Amino acid sequence: MTLVYRLGQGARALLAFTQPVEFALAERYLSPPLMALFRSMRRDEQLHSLNVLRSVLTGGEPTPALAVAALLHDVGKTRYPIAVWQKTLAVTLKTLLPERYRRWSTGDPAHPLQRPCVVYVHHPAWSAEMLRQAGAEDAAIWLVEHHAEPLEQWSRHPLFAQLGRLRQADDAN
Repeated sequence: MTLVYRLGQGARALLAFTQPVEFALAERYLSPPLMALFRSMRRDEQLHSLNVLRSVLTGGEPTPALAVAALLHDVGKTRYPIAVWQKTLAVTLKTLLPERYRRWSTGDPAHPLQRPCVVYVHHPAWSAEMLRQAGAEDAAIWLVEHHAEPLEQWSRHPLFAQLGRLRQADDAN
């Protein structure tokens, strides 16, 4: 994913307030406790997640687990909200200064410069934990927990194809 593409995502996040959130689409796939998680996300993250779901839908009706994962793969980011400038900082550091990004990703999420790196690295585990607490099925939890890892390492896993669909949709949005 290029830096230019990520900066474009940041611009879309800044304009998120102009876009309606289709809660009815999310409600088709989420139980009330999972819908509460979706509603806890920032508007730009809700819009991103709905776009991920729409991309998944272009490949045919997803399994319930894949639909839940598409909608809630980033919910862990609510633990330590980050501003658009912080998202841009994390993407820039990861691209231009990967060693600093790696160091800061193990740092203090209360530190405004380290927070976005910590969130980007740890949000999949946090998201999985939140889904588990809200009663999501194991397959959805697994997809969310592994959505940011290198895909190849899961080639023999039974959920590999679904993880691939999720990653492709996430990367496209």
